[in-house]
Amino acid sequence: MKKLRFEEMNLSEEIQRAISDMGFEEMSPIQSQAIPSMLNGLDIIGQAQTGTGKTAAFGIPIIEKCKDEDRRLQAIVLCPTRELSIQVAEEIKRLSKYKKDIFVLPVYGGQPINRQIKALKKGVQIVVGTPGRVMDHIRRKTLKLENIGTIVLDEADEMFDMGFRDDIEWIMNRMPEERQTVFFSATMPNEIVKFAKRYQKSPEIIKVVHKELTVPKVEQYYFELKEHMKTEILCRLIDIYNPKLSIVFCNTKKRVDELTIELQGRGYFADGLHGDLKQPQRDKVMNKFRSGNIDILVATDVAARGIDVDDIDIVFNYDIPQDEEYYVHRIGRTARAGREGMAFSLVVGRDIYRIKDIQRYTKTKITRKDLPTLKDIEEKQTDILLDRIKEEIDKGELGKYESMVHTLLEDDYDSFDIAAALLKFYLINSKLDSHKELEAVDYGDIGIKSMGRIYINIGRRKGVSPRHILGAILNETSLSRKMVGNIDMYDKFTFVEVPEEYLGQVVRSLNNKRIKGFKVKVEPANPKN
Repeated sequence: MKKLRFEEMNLSEEIQRAISDMGFEEMSPIQSQAIPSMLNGLDIIGQAQTGTGKTAAFGIPIIEKCKDEDRRLQAIVLCPTRELSIQVAEEIKRLSKYKKDIFVLPVYGGQPINRQIKALKKGVQIVVGTPGRVMDHIRRKTLKLENIGTIVLDEADEMFDMGFRDDIEWIMNRMPEERQTVFFSATMPNEIVKFAKRYQKSPEIIKVVHKELTVPKVEQYYFELKEHMKTEILCRLIDIYNPKLSIVFCNTKKRVDELTIELQGRGYFADGLHGDLKQPQRDKVMNKFRSGNIDILVATDVAARGIDVDDIDIVFNYDIPQDEEYYVHRIGRTARAGREGMAFSLVVGRDIYRIKDIQRYTKTKITRKDLPTLKDIEEKQTDILLDRIKEEIDKGELGKYESMVHTLLEDDYDSFDIAAALLKFYLINSKLDSHKELEAVDYGDIGIKSMGRIYINIGRRKGVSPRHILGAILNETSLSRKMVGNIDMYDKFTFVEVPEEYLGQVVRSLNNKRIKGFKVKVEPANPKN
């Protein structure tokens, strides 16, 4: 299927400007199929993984259909977790930045409800929220549903896995009869298909079809890291492997520009290539790359088409691409003309699911590697230096330098000490100086000192499972999935491990709330014996 550029769609000027600011050039497969269908008012069941651009696939049509002069609620997006609700709301806000009278609000547990009520009273057209908090607002009548034109269930399979089916059903039964209903799910089990049939009218099924992909013989590796580490790790890899030519792929034009400036600031010979450059500019960059005047090309997928350079040693995926076909095209830039090549991917958070998808569809192995350390760089620099020293000695053209060493020897300095001092001077002034230690960042799922336990007065006899408990915690608190420890469930009660520092917040947030329809009592548990 031909990939469409965003300007080929009949979108409003405000949306086009926002997309341009975000740096996107070309639609992902799910976007090119879902956006026209949603704009035409069709109900949709879309099968798409995280990272395929599905937020824009439903976000753009929602914004386009919103009446900015009407401050009543017009669309709801349901998400399984607090984190995803915030992420989706932020992306919709970025897409609607030039539509000044469109207001987007995330609603989720763990945030004071009064703050959300205050915002809702001012008038909000789009709400993105977790099922529990959306239900809470509907009960309080702070969410008025009569004017809703679109409801989206994002990551429906995950919401069902977390025990939100009953909550979603409760919400759907209160929606206006005349509405557009959209389901997005990474998998499409029968449970979701049957559920969708009850609430949709002749839905269009959109499933991105993956064609057979021929993967070049390239050594493929990935590194798991935090977003703030990306540039430092990229630079470490460049210094360790010392490629003659390399391409660094980014997903957006904006990212290409930012990374190019960073690399140039660190002293690398790098330049950027993306769709906003006019043809003479692109030709100039490519000529510099082919001639070796720059050895690092930072590019988007669209701009990199047609690059015909045989001796590219390494391809770096600074961003994980939106679909498997892009990945295969990227790594195919190396290992050409029978040569060997390597591909390194920098994986942040949920990108790991994209790596698994790529492995499954391409039937290749992408091996996880440990992050390179400063010691690794030092050892590599030392190896390179020793090889160069041996090479120079073998050439035998050292006359004037030998006389300098003789001067030091006459002053009773040992030849071994002289050589060691010269090596020290070289290595101190090597590229190692430009690198810095990586600092740990508190992302919620790291830096937890100790775990505590809470007691919940509900158990298996009420038909509750661990996924219901987990769903309630993620819905009502600021905890992420990784921060919740063991869930020990008994017939009449349950113990859950949570970080000690969040114990009070979890108890306050969950106490007197409903889990699968049952009001629960929650309190700190006695420490484990």
